[in-house]
Amino acid sequence: MQIISFESQYAKDFKDLNIEWLEKYFWVEPHDEEVLGKPEKYIINPGGQIFLVKEDEKIIGTVALMKIKDGIFELTKMAVTPAAQGKSIGQKLMVHTIAYAKEQGWQKLIIYSNRKLENAIHIYKKYGFREIPIEQNNPYARGDIKMELPLC
Repeated sequence: MQIISFESQYAKDFKDLNIEWLEKYFWVEPHDEEVLGKPEKYIINPGGQIFLVKEDEKIIGTVALMKIKDGIFELTKMAVTPAAQGKSIGQKLMVHTIAYAKEQGWQKLIIYSNRKLENAIHIYKKYGFREIPIEQNNPYARGDIKMELPLC
């Protein structure tokens, strides 16, 4: 298993993994469809990054760092295929993305989530994310919790 950086050949894997979990727990919002359909436009080109977990030539996990403004990035689009869950892949992605963000000299990471995703929120807290007030017009209709991790 290895964590690799995004290449356009993995765009379908990135989208499919995220659609899979969104449809399982919620629904796919227009914002999701737009970002997942054009990851280079919305994540990579503005200065963000996407990491993928590759095992035996198959993509089994993903996470994105999407630029909000200079020094502040949203940790988003984290997904692990159901067959690979329970192998601490989400935690490995979390360690990798936090280390990457610190190497870049970024100020903080934010996450929008939903309290229904108890395992995910537990992992976020484990790695130092703390709940902060969520704005009324946050980017996700399903979002009911916002967390941040100061990096410096």
